[in-house]
Amino acid sequence: MKNKYPVKLLQLIVVVAVAASACKKSSTPKPAVVDAKPVSIGLFEYANSGDSRIFIPISKVGTQTVNYDPVFDTGSTGLTMSTVDIVPANDITTSGFNIATGDSLVLTNGIVVTPQAFTMSYGNAQSSTTEYGNLAYATITIPDEAGNGVTIKRVPLFLYYKILDQDNKTLTNSHAYDIFGVGPGVSYSNTSIASPLSYYSPGTGLTKGFKLAQLFSAGFVGGNGTYEEGLLTLGLTSTDLNSSVFIMHPLTLASLGGYSPDIPGMITYEGNTISAELLFDTGTPQLSIIEDKAAQSIKGNVPVNTVVTITTNKGFTYTYTTTSTANLTTVANPFDTKDERSIFSIDFFENNEFLTDYSGHRIGLKNN
Repeated sequence: MKNKYPVKLLQLIVVVAVAASACKKSSTPKPAVVDAKPVSIGLFEYANSGDSRIFIPISKVGTQTVNYDPVFDTGSTGLTMSTVDIVPANDITTSGFNIATGDSLVLTNGIVVTPQAFTMSYGNAQSSTTEYGNLAYATITIPDEAGNGVTIKRVPLFLYYKILDQDNKTLTNSHAYDIFGVGPGVSYSNTSIASPLSYYSPGTGLTKGFKLAQLFSAGFVGGNGTYEEGLLTLGLTSTDLNSSVFIMHPLTLASLGGYSPDIPGMITYEGNTISAELLFDTGTPQLSIIEDKAAQSIKGNVPVNTVVTITTNKGFTYTYTTTSTANLTTVANPFDTKDERSIFSIDFFENNEFLTDYSGHRIGLKNN
C-alpha cells in the first residue's frame, strides 16, 4: 500500500530519533483507551399472508445513495444484491456482465464487479430460487439509531442479474430478492463471500459479532412493515459472551462453507425423539421443518396443539406448541428435501434472543 503521508512520516522519524539521542522521557501522559460502545440498529418487521420477514435497511452502496431493505437472514452467509439501478444496462447482457477477459468492471458509483461468475441458491429441492451473477466489492452503509450510519468498507457481495425458481421459471430481477446473510463461515458458492457484519470492526473492548433481540409479535401485524428500534446490536460485550446470559455453542469447522451454523441437538414431537442438526433461521418466513429419516414423505404438517421441544448439545431448551396460525411445523424426510438440517423459522425469534460471535466462532441462544 502506498503511504498517504510520506512527509509527515519522515518528520515523525526525525523527532523520535532526536528524543532517543537526548535520553529524555516525555512527560506527556498517554491518552486513556476508551472502550467502544455497541451500535444499535433498527430493523423492519413485515408479514404477508402469514409469512414473516425482518429486513435491514441499507442507505448507501459504494458512493450511491439507495433505499434498499434486504432480508436479514441468519440461515445464510453473504450479501446478494440485484443489479437494478446499480449497474448500467449496457454493462449487462443476457448471459452476464460485459467484462473483458482477466479484467474487472469498475463502476462510477465505486462498485467493482469481478469476472468471477457463479450462482447462489436458497431453499431446498421442493422450493428454491437461484440467482446468477458475479462477485463484487463495495462499501455499504447501514443507518444506525444515533443518526451517524455504520459504514463497512470493501464488502464482498454477490451482484445478480437473473433469478430462476425450482422449475427454471425466470423471476423478475428486483431488489425484492436481496439477501443480507449473517451466518458464520463463508458462502458455499464462493469462499470470498462472508457475512457483511463480519467485516465490521466494533472497536476497543468489543468482540466482532452481533446480537438479535427478541422480535415483537405486534410488529408483524398490519402488512405495511413496522420499524422496530434496537433489534440488532453490533459489537459484543464481555457480559454478552458470559455463559450465564447466553448459552454458547462452539461451531464446527466444515470442509465446505467454513464454520457451520448448524447446532447438534434433539427434537421431541408426537412421542418421537430424534437426533438433529438444528438451524435457527430468520430467513425461513413461516414453516419450521423437522427432518426425520423415519418419516413418510407425505407426513406434512403436524396437528394443531402439538408440543415440540428442542434441546441443543449445550443444554439450551425451547418448547413451543403449534397453532393454526403460529409455530407451523412440518415433518419431512431428508431423502425428499435433500437437506439434513431441521430448520426453525422466524417464529423462534419471537421468543428467544440470538447471538453470533464471529471472532470466537460461536452462536449464543437465550430464552425470553
